[in-house]
Amino acid sequence: MNNQPPPHGTRRPVAYLNQKFLNSPDARAIRILSEFLEPFAHFRREKVRDTVVFFGSARIREGQGELARYYDEARVLAKILTEWANQFTNSTYRFVVCSGGGPGIMEAANRGAHDAGGKTVGLNIGLPFEQFPNPYITPELSFEFHYFFMRKFWFAYLAKALVVFPGGFGTLDELMELLTLAQTQKLAKKMTIVLYGTTYWKEILNFEALVRYGMISPEDLKLFHFADDPESALDLLKAGLTTYALQPETPETPAISRSINPQKPEGA
Repeated sequence: MNNQPPPHGTRRPVAYLNQKFLNSPDARAIRILSEFLEPFAHFRREKVRDTVVFFGSARIREGQGELARYYDEARVLAKILTEWANQFTNSTYRFVVCSGGGPGIMEAANRGAHDAGGKTVGLNIGLPFEQFPNPYITPELSFEFHYFFMRKFWFAYLAKALVVFPGGFGTLDELMELLTLAQTQKLAKKMTIVLYGTTYWKEILNFEALVRYGMISPEDLKLFHFADDPESALDLLKAGLTTYALQPETPETPAISRSINPQKPEGA
């Protein structure tokens, strides 16, 4: 009979290296927090203070279809915006073009900023179709998200302005979320919102009907502007950004906007 004790038991991996645990429902909070902390670390390391977000359809492709001009114009607008914003680069980068990271209008925006030699952000998300990172995103600023709400957090809380090109359900979802934050004054900042393509947007969305039925206030129509060419869109962005955003409301980088808490009016 062998009375020798075994040398030791099998050592389990520490929790943060336990892939089975990290992929389990019990670790969901860790995965969510990771989609805050990892982008935050990259934005800080790349000295990106704030962004201008471009939304629009993944299905609008260069040289294809009746809406193809919007690809070209998104690219031009992102380029001239980046060239204008370069004057504010000092210890940090201001008004960096940010997109959802995929093809179509998203690609055009990143491509235009890339044409101008600027940094550009892509907030990609894994979908069953369409959504793969485009090649024009600054590699250190290309992110992959699992949770839509964490991706939306980074869209909303770093953006000082928003340009919305024609798009479908995803674009409408993103637009309405940002309009709601602006309408309710939940964010402690003024955000310039430009709807690009007046004819498209006035056919797709009847804002005047919402006023007529009392669903929004007449003043809510002042939350956004329309533009139909890159130059007029840039003028709207420059006016809003120089009026409301040249002095960041927080000294940190990235400059995550404060949320307004009715029980704590100074923000949180």
